[in-house]
Amino acid sequence: LWYFPIIPRFKRLFAIKEDAKNLTWHENGRKCDKFLRHPADSLQWKRNVETFPEFGVESRNLRIGLARDGMNPYGNLSSKHSSWPVLLVIYNFPPWLCMKRKYIMLSMKISGPRQPGNDIDVYHSPLIDDLKMLWETRVEVFDAYREEKFTLPAMLFCIINDFLAYGNLSGYSVKGRYACPICEENTSYTQLKHGQKTANTPSNE
Repeated sequence: LWYFPIIPRFKRLFAIKEDAKNLTWHENGRKCDKFLRHPADSLQWKRNVETFPEFGVESRNLRIGLARDGMNPYGNLSSKHSSWPVLLVIYNFPPWLCMKRKYIMLSMKISGPRQPGNDIDVYHSPLIDDLKMLWETRVEVFDAYREEKFTLPAMLFCIINDFLAYGNLSGYSVKGRYACPICEENTSYTQLKHGQKTANTPSNE
């Protein structure tokens, strides 16, 4: 496991005047109309502001997306080597910046060669510890744009992964009869007679 601490890098972003300014774009530079251009226009963002008003009142507070999936670093189909990069996306930035390579943070790399499977929570421990610190105790950061110090919290806004990785991360079985984590026991399924497999079908509801 390779872990690259995230808190010093967040501090470094705020230490750069232009980046510190762009981190408040969602509040000060966003066009507010009926169109969905940025996560700040979403219902989820608005619900978070309503649920955590103390967090939502400060535009510098970070909202982070976590993305991870397995990959073969050698590009060889005959190799079964599996590495898992864990990336962080900062949604405070405007849409033309938040997905730029410069601003996507590699927070950790699970080297492999085997995929972590359901033990992936163990590998995430150092990252979760830092995220908990940012949420619960917060850290002091210097804002180069406003030329002042402030206390920075961060929120894990969303998680990006495929369905199988979702099962590993959440601990929910995404196979078998009740593969849908939303429908659970109401999942509609068909047992294939000859293939001896379970096929999940759309619900009639």
